[in-house]
Amino acid sequence: MKNYFITGIGTNVGKTLASAILTEALQADYWKPIQCGELDATDKNNVKNLISNTKTVFHNEIYLFKEPASPHLSSALENTKIILEKIALPITQNSLIIEGAGGILVPLNENNFVIDIAKNLGAEIVLVCQSYLGCINHSLLSIDYLIKNDFEIKGLILNGNFDKAVKSAIISYAELPVIAEIIEMKEITKETILAQSKKIDLSLF
Repeated sequence: MKNYFITGIGTNVGKTLASAILTEALQADYWKPIQCGELDATDKNNVKNLISNTKTVFHNEIYLFKEPASPHLSSALENTKIILEKIALPITQNSLIIEGAGGILVPLNENNFVIDIAKNLGAEIVLVCQSYLGCINHSLLSIDYLIKNDFEIKGLILNGNFDKAVKSAIISYAELPVIAEIIEMKEITKETILAQSKKIDLSLF
């Protein structure tokens, strides 16, 4: 069983959506170590409401903060410091989908970034790229950082309707596999998540 860290080229690029689809496809466990804001509707609860299988276990967060901001700011507002070493893997015999917060270089504290969670846990990286003006630059900068810092990249998830030239520019940079292409959905439900999950090539895992 393996651990996969879901991160993105920025904030609000579809990490939770991608996490739900991968969780369903692999019937893996789900865990978001740090939740900032939306405590009445956490990402854990949102994913839980989208999963159809009965195997997945949803593990509790390590840190919960009220302010919907970067972890280092949200924690500071509550006079708390995020300690990387306290973010330990939950006990499970299943594969684990770990959802990050924001992009790869969002600060946790004065010394660590969100992506350091993946390094500390030995998790493979799944990078979510969303289609928008500037996504090529953000994608290639993220991929470049991951490669130069020796992260193991499982592949990319493309979220949205990508122009062929844009898609080619992103995936050809490091010849990374595309795990999934998430089409734009009018409504996100258990049914649509299940349908998307069936399109994932499980042989990649």
